[in-house]
Amino acid sequence: MYLDSAHVATSIDRCADEVCAFVSDPRNLPAWAAGLAQSGVQLIDGGWIVESPLGRVKVAFVPPNAFGVADHDVTLPSGEVVVNPLRIVPNADGCDVIFTVRRRDGKSAAEFAADIDTVTADLATLRRLMEQR
Repeated sequence: MYLDSAHVATSIDRCADEVCAFVSDPRNLPAWAAGLAQSGVQLIDGGWIVESPLGRVKVAFVPPNAFGVADHDVTLPSGEVVVNPLRIVPNADGCDVIFTVRRRDGKSAAEFAADIDTVTADLATLRRLMEQR
């Protein structure tokens, strides 16, 4: 079995390393990922806790790496863990950011479409922020 997936992408006129460093820092989530982080991010007992539209969630990014991988797991209040593949790929002097949205079990087509719309908006915000820096 597999989950339905959609790849949401944007191109950013900023070097991949800088975008990856910004995206991979949980403290920056409220600035660009409103779909995940609505307010402050706290480091509690070694884990990043975020106030999200779904309540308090735990966010764990993969360790920093040279490959542009910024995958992160989000543990929902229910205990469900949502795996979020995220890649930052060099593209000349800029980069492409690709986020894989997966349709979680029990979610309707409309809810999946709403998740895709949210990620699309978040990546547009990321692009604006990074190109202003």
